[in-house]
Amino acid sequence: MTDGAAPAGAAAEALIDGLRSDYKRHGSSLRNMAFWAMAIYRIGKWTEQLPGPLKQAGGKLYGALSFCVELSSGITLNREARIGRDLHLVHSGNIKIHPGTIIGDRVGIMHDVTLGTAGPREGAPMVGNDVFIGAGAKVLGPVKIGDGAWIAANSLVLQDVPAGTTAIGVPAKILRMTGRKPPDEGAR
Repeated sequence: MTDGAAPAGAAAEALIDGLRSDYKRHGSSLRNMAFWAMAIYRIGKWTEQLPGPLKQAGGKLYGALSFCVELSSGITLNREARIGRDLHLVHSGNIKIHPGTIIGDRVGIMHDVTLGTAGPREGAPMVGNDVFIGAGAKVLGPVKIGDGAWIAANSLVLQDVPAGTTAIGVPAKILRMTGRKPPDEGAR
């Protein structure tokens, strides 16, 4: 066994574990386009770790599959985006995630959501852990969404959203909602 075999085996195992988890989270159905978007994303990340010509061929396959998912579902999920564990595309359809976006663990995203840039403001959103983003929401620019925050449906978020709060409206205003506790920073 060469030195490169162990990391390659670990990467393949991580790919399979991720696909298995995504399949369960998205309804255990091969017809669910959210599963396919996540699968192609994971395959794209995996192909980046392949050596030389395999990486190039894998990149072309990733590009073709990604294009097919975008055509059939409207989901754009570039492999350059950094995504944590257990991302749930709740209702798959017309979800746009900029390549520079960073998404934490256990994030739920509804349909018609855009996480992208905002004209002259450089940078893409950074979404914390345990965040929910409602249908039609747009989070644009170098915005930080804190852990446990909620973005209400059809909101336009152009400013940071503190942990445990809700952003609602166009442009979004920050509300402190009762009944939800901000995440315990000491627990991490």
